Amino acid sequence: MHHPVLIRKMKLVILDRDGVINFDSDQFIKSPDEWVPIPGSPEAIARLNQWGYRVVVATNQSGVGRGLFEMDTLNAIHEKMIRTVHQAGGRIDAIFFCPHTNVDQCDCRKPRAGMLEEIAARYNADLTDVPAVGDSLRDLQAAVSVGAQPMLVLTGKGHKTRLDPALPNNTLVFPDLAAAVAHITTS
Repeated sequence: MHHPVLIRKMKLVILDRDGVINFDSDQFIKSPDEWVPIPGSPEAIARLNQWGYRVVVATNQSGVGRGLFEMDTLNAIHEKMIRTVHQAGGRIDAIFFCPHTNVDQCDCRKPRAGMLEEIAARYNADLTDVPAVGDSLRDLQAAVSVGAQPMLVLTGKGHKTRLDPALPNNTLVFPDLAAAVAHITTS
């Protein structure tokens, strides 16, 4: 008997990291001390969990490829993020990151779809209409390329991104992650 592979509609939300969960820096977030949560973001992730969503982070971290910080530092930053979210009652299911720079021409660096395709494969999930929250154009473009729902937050680079003529037509705009999550959990 042949059983078709079931690609299930999973309750999944994909979040960018810098400028969405934590304050961004033009000089990169290079240490756990520099990782500071945007007020309300850890609680927003907890709310998603309470509504049955798995929360996955997809983040470009070219600082690794540029030699600005090591992998163990990135791991320490992510441990702080996981701990902060946990203290708010939430959970990050997985963190996907691209350590490459533009020069590497990899498939995973947003706006390319590699990281999101990896998430789809890991969860055997269809990303159509899955909320993908970001503050930069490349987050939204990556979302659109896999059929996810682009959501722009006006934290981080969001205000600048909102004015970009290349902003995808179906982008939903929210002041911050907490407001985006309020929409996700009530719509």
